Amino acid sequence: MFPTTRLLLAAAALLVPCIAQTLRAPNLEAQRAAMRKLEFLIGNWSGEARVLRGPGEPVEMIQTEEAHYKLDGLVLLIEGTGRAKSDGKPALQALGVVTYDDQTETYRMRAFNDGRFLETEVKLLETGKGIAWGFALGEIKTSSVLQINEKGEWTELGEIRIGSQAPRKFMELTVSRLK
Repeated sequence: MFPTTRLLLAAAALLVPCIAQTLRAPNLEAQRAAMRKLEFLIGNWSGEARVLRGPGEPVEMIQTEEAHYKLDGLVLLIEGTGRAKSDGKPALQALGVVTYDDQTETYRMRAFNDGRFLETEVKLLETGKGIAWGFALGEIKTSSVLQINEKGEWTELGEIRIGSQAPRKFMELTVSRLK
């Protein structure tokens, strides 16, 4: 047998298991069941927010959040819009897409804001009425917690830590479900 033929056979033997793994059918019912645990977010919400947009004072905003399932419950789409109280102009526009990976049993989010995006794991809080996520980029670390409080309000707190500095709030919001 020629060395080239042996090399091709060896490559084929290695590729077949890889191809078979990528063809695994997702468990749609497991994904839908996991996504139903995020039902507490579904609806249209409105309230207030404060966001630190750089040095200086935070921007005070009127905030809306819309959370709806897409693709028959497999995707949760969350869109947030904050308008500056001072002039009504958009000060924050964000879009989050949350999914559940049944193979790794993890929630994932891809969030878009100000021309940037972030991909991160999302953890369901033990209370069953909140989620947490964050990311790290060099010395910058963020953590965010979204939860439904005892009044039924959606609250969110985001903190940033740079190097060994103490964490600082970069965002906080409280919105109520619209009837």
